[in-house]
Amino acid sequence: MKWIEWNEISGFRIGHSQDKEGGTGCTVILCPQGATAGVEVRGGGPATRETDLLNPKNMVQKIHAVTLSGGSAFGLEAGSGVMQYLSEHQIGFDMKGIYIPIVCQASLFDCGLGNPKAYPDKAMGYQACVNSESIDLSQGNIGAGMGASVGKAFGFEKAMKTGLGHACVQVDQLKVGAIVALNACGDIYQANSTKWLAGAYDRKKRKPIYTVDALIDGMENQSNAHENTTIGCIFTNADLNKAQMNKVASLSHNAYAHCIHPVATSNDGDTIFAMATNEVVADMDLVGLLAIKAMEKAIEKAALYANAAYYLFSASDV
Repeated sequence: MKWIEWNEISGFRIGHSQDKEGGTGCTVILCPQGATAGVEVRGGGPATRETDLLNPKNMVQKIHAVTLSGGSAFGLEAGSGVMQYLSEHQIGFDMKGIYIPIVCQASLFDCGLGNPKAYPDKAMGYQACVNSESIDLSQGNIGAGMGASVGKAFGFEKAMKTGLGHACVQVDQLKVGAIVALNACGDIYQANSTKWLAGAYDRKKRKPIYTVDALIDGMENQSNAHENTTIGCIFTNADLNKAQMNKVASLSHNAYAHCIHPVATSNDGDTIFAMATNEVVADMDLVGLLAIKAMEKAIEKAALYANAAYYLFSASDV
């Protein structure tokens, strides 16, 4: 296994657009030739678009884009800009000269930072597609991670800034990538370890609060922590069918559980999409295993590459 960059997985384009002052943004993962896809939604408060299409019993077999955005349910408007861009480029299903692309989406809640009335709109979604025409390997405060933060169980005054991360792996000809906008209620740890990376933080004492322990012991009063949701996407060149890609999306949530504590609470809308270009024959469980590895690393990067913003410390500050 070796680590690679996302642009080494052919068939995909990734673009970002953001409103730095408003504290929000969106990220698009485009597959112009169409990708077999699946999804798994585990959080209790999701904001999503076209997830029902990914059920294996339903007709559509290929999608053309996944949009990750801020703005909560308002941010779902960005997906319309992605549809417009793809249709203008004749990407999608040709229905009597009208190209109808399939665009799936999940949004996170970032309205607590920056301008609470700012959200990704149609123009921002379109611009993210335009930006995908050039390669951008940036991570941290960009795209859907622009307004992301973690450790919010006890309010924003004890939260920390996180952002967007991506990581990709290769085994022989099989390539698997992950991209994530990290916006959790819980704390972030290095995968399968006790190494704390970001989360609830006592600024006066300059030390972590450790959310799970604090909640169990009643040391802190939980606030109205509904401002969360970690959203991500797995993308691969594996040749898997729709049902298998739904399983890959499901397996990928293990990475969330390995790095985020607590995870998938009623205050989160945690969602992972999975996309495949069907180029390399591969075992589904191996793809799932590599997806977990890639998503773990992407989560760590989303915490470590973020910069302080909107009065919140980042991992580099503490």
